[in-house]
Amino acid sequence: CPTNYYDAQANYIITYCWHSFKKMKNRNTDIIVGGLFLSLTIIFIMISMTNKPFFDWVFERHHNQWSWYLRPLFLLPFCYFAYIKSFTGMMMSIFAVFTSMFWFPKPEVVSENVIEFLKFEKDYLYGEWNLSKKLLTLTIPFSFLVLGLAFWKRNLVMGIGVVVLIATGKMVWSIQNAGESGKSILIPAILGLLICCVLIYYGFKKLEKK
Repeated sequence: CPTNYYDAQANYIITYCWHSFKKMKNRNTDIIVGGLFLSLTIIFIMISMTNKPFFDWVFERHHNQWSWYLRPLFLLPFCYFAYIKSFTGMMMSIFAVFTSMFWFPKPEVVSENVIEFLKFEKDYLYGEWNLSKKLLTLTIPFSFLVLGLAFWKRNLVMGIGVVVLIATGKMVWSIQNAGESGKSILIPAILGLLICCVLIYYGFKKLEKK
């Protein structure tokens, strides 16, 4: 019956439009909430770089090496949220990477290498910002962008490659610039890298099977 046919087509179009609208609405919400967390991250960085007492307080707590072991692991939810195309989840992960510096209490005992390395980092961040330093700093958001793109496109090899480059770059930069004290990040960085690579590979294969 032609009437039934046209009714069915009309229902299909209405249903399709409704689901498309819901998807678009969810996407808009995702972008708005993600943008909020991105803004909070930028605000945190700006306050840290312009408010010396706050900056010192953050670094006092960053002497607790639990934060050194935890920070690399936030790449795991970042990669997962990129895989499922959640901008909010990705920005929440980045926010956690930066703010986790002060999540743990100031330690009572700190090794000399840790003290020297964090002093170097503080002096570096509050030192002169020439062109080379600015360009080097831009590699941080660029690395997150490429890593997010890799898992957004569901490219496992590219994603793990970026994770390895991020960890390797941090280790090389630390040792090259901070000398002996820079070696204090080796164990947390290498352990974090191994955990991330194994879990990313396992999680990716698990998700691909679903």
